[in-house]
Amino acid sequence: MQKSECHGGVQLRNRGADNCDQRTSSSIQIKHRTTVQQGKSSSSTNSPESARKSHPRPSDKLNPKTINPFGEQSRAPSAFAAIYSKGGIPCRLVHGSVKHRLQWECPPENLPFDPLLITLAEGLRETKHPYTFVSKEGFRELLLVQGAPEKAVPLLPRLVPVLKAALVHLDDDVFARGLNALVQLSVVVGPSLNDHLKHLLTSLSKRLRDKKFKEPITSALQKLEQHGGSGSLIIIKSKIPTYCSICC
Repeated sequence: MQKSECHGGVQLRNRGADNCDQRTSSSIQIKHRTTVQQGKSSSSTNSPESARKSHPRPSDKLNPKTINPFGEQSRAPSAFAAIYSKGGIPCRLVHGSVKHRLQWECPPENLPFDPLLITLAEGLRETKHPYTFVSKEGFRELLLVQGAPEKAVPLLPRLVPVLKAALVHLDDDVFARGLNALVQLSVVVGPSLNDHLKHLLTSLSKRLRDKKFKEPITSALQKLEQHGGSGSLIIIKSKIPTYCSICC
């Protein structure tokens, strides 16, 4: 009886030892896997590709066109770009050896200004080709057609805020396009612009502090006065007291 109990105790101890060995073996395997995973992670972090991403080369900044357009940095197209890509602008860009031009699907004088003229004005805020050229040239050519004043004047309440957005833009080229468009509009609508002029002059006053824009803004103000009459001069002087009238 004692031998049987002793023999049973030995078996229990052996089983316990086996279980302990199995747990120890499992623990060693888990630690080994963790070490391997950490090693892989460390090697990937220290790889040249990872180092290049965390420390971009100077050439990446100087040549942004090499950035993958399908990467995370790509953004959705602007409203004007989306309309243009869908054929919403009834013209296409023709590349010339000396300069580009627009080819309209039909004579511009047959096109409705609403909403085409406003859409082109919104495109003035674009910063990429061909949208920059299409918007500024399309806006200019549309205002040159016969009957443009009658078509443009009713759109001024909606058109002026769009032009203002271009004039307050931080990009200098966008501002310049907005300034040219404002002058072109003034030539067409004349004194009708006076009622909306005060909304546009604040941004011009701020840009006057920039030396490179002082001359073009002064020239633009003179044309606004020329086409807006004496009423425009009063408005300009109220917003920009330093302005000197063309009549002086």
